[in-house]
This record gives sequence, structure tokens and C-alpha cells, in this order.
Amino acid sequence: MTTYIIRRIIISLLVVFLVSIFSFSLMQIMPGDPARLALGFEASEADVQALREEMNLDKPVIEQYILWIKNIFRGEFGDSVIYKRPVGDMIAERLPRTVNVGVGALCIGIPLGIIFGIVCAVKRGKLADQIITFFMTMVMGMPVFWVGILSILVFAIWLGILPIQGYVAPSKDFGDFLFHAILPILCMFLGMSAGLCRQTRTNLLDSINQDYIRTARANGLSEGSVIYKHALKNALIPVITIIGMQVRVVVGGSLLVEQMFNIPGLGTLLTTALNNRDYMIVQNCTLLISLFTVAANLLVDIAYGFVDPRIRLSRR
Repeated sequence: MTTYIIRRIIISLLVVFLVSIFSFSLMQIMPGDPARLALGFEASEADVQALREEMNLDKPVIEQYILWIKNIFRGEFGDSVIYKRPVGDMIAERLPRTVNVGVGALCIGIPLGIIFGIVCAVKRGKLADQIITFFMTMVMGMPVFWVGILSILVFAIWLGILPIQGYVAPSKDFGDFLFHAILPILCMFLGMSAGLCRQTRTNLLDSINQDYIRTARANGLSEGSVIYKHALKNALIPVITIIGMQVRVVVGGSLLVEQMFNIPGLGTLLTTALNNRDYMIVQNCTLLISLFTVAANLLVDIAYGFVDPRIRLSRR
């Protein structure tokens, strides 16, 4: 198991390295001069050149990349061209807002999706299965922005019971945080629950029809023991993949939700930086999102090894 984990960590570090190169290269090939965009087209060439030297844009591309990586290891993320503030301070300020909403969606969406999937598999063909399957299929076909618009229209405009926009830190007022975060969390966890429900139902039905399940029933085990101790464990292996894919939504997948509900999180910061070509923010935010994504995939691979020993044995 130790060898398996070490190999997965090395592969994850390689992926992060490649993503950092891609992010850096993408900003380099984009048209326009960041220094000129920051100072405006009325600024003198001398001022633009001075800013280029300050931002290390006058150095070769490879040297710029090395300096960027070195500064990251020292905890220096550079300064924003547009906001005139350290990028590290801006990320530290906005990341908790994104994480708070995303974690709330995960905490609701994952258990609901798995529970509904189990109910559909156990009650296959019955009314509960038909209702839940119909609703989840409908939700999976709804874009996030459409769910957001519909929820605003119903709960904020027609009923007037929830706010349209805004964010309150849970450390300041947890009740007010929940009041403002209900609609954003609703938009995020519906899609998660639908995907997990369908995947859990499909895999559990496949496991229930296996020979070892029939043997367990023939040995007199209770139906609950057969489902939860035998069938569900094997059915959860593909579900873990879906859960790992949803974890990255906590940081990088809430862009539309933050835009619709005016949440000043990491997604809105990245959008503004892209529009204004604030390359220091874009590079660091992209690297941060990739770190979260790779870490989630690493945890999924490790979880595979614990859930199914055959996986770690086959990958030694």
C-alpha cells in the first residue's frame, strides 16, 4: 500500500507541474501587454517599460517561469496589476467564501445522492424509484445558470423569502450565512445529487444481480446485511470517482453560481482577472484550482486501494 500511495503522489506532482507550465504559457501567448493594460494606453513608454521590468516581463520566458515558481515556494504570489494588491492576500480573502459555499453543497449533495440511489435500487420499478429517477433525470438536464435563475424567480421574487444576492461570513453570523447561502448551495448540490443517485442506483443494481449476493441470501443473511455489507461496498467504487470529481467544484466549479448571486469568491476574482489580463491572478488561481483537483483525485486513488485491495495489488 505504501508503494502504491508513493507512486500516486509522484504522478500527482507531475500533473501539477504540467498544469503550471500550461497556465504560464497560456498567459504568455494571449495578445496584449499586461503592463500597457495596467497603466492605460495614455501612459508613456518609459512608465510601461519600468512596470515591465518590475513584473519581470523583460526577462526570457523560461526565466519568468522559474522566478514565478521560486516566489511561490517562498510564499510570494506577486501583485495584482489591476487591484494593486498582493495576490496572496486576495486569494486568502476570497477562497474561504468559495469553500464555505462549496463544502455546504458537498455535505448535502453527497449523502442525498447516495441515499436516493440506494432507495431507487432497493425499490426498483416501484413508485419511489420512478419518482426519484424522473426528478434526478430532469435535474441532470438543467444547466446551473437555469437552476439559479429559476430559484431566484421562485424563492426571492415570487415568494420573497430568500435574498437574491450577497454573502455573510459564517464566523460573523452563521444564521445570516445560511440565509444568504441557501440558494447558491441549492444550485450546486442538485447536480451533484442527481449524478451520484444515478451512478449509485446503476452500480447497486449490478451488484445485487451478482452470484455472491444470491449466495449470501441463500445462506440466510438478512436483506439489510446483503445490501449494505456486501452489495453496497462494491457498488461504491465507481461512486467514489464521481465524489472525487465533485470535490473540485468546491474551488473551481462555482464560477456561475458566484456570478449569479454576487458572491465575491475565487470564481469572480478569476473572471475579472481574465477579462483584464491580470496574469498574476490568473496563473496563481489556476495553479490553486489544479492543486485542489489533483489532491481530490489523489484521495480518490488512495480510497480505491482501501475499498478494493485488488486495485492496489494490480498497480504495484
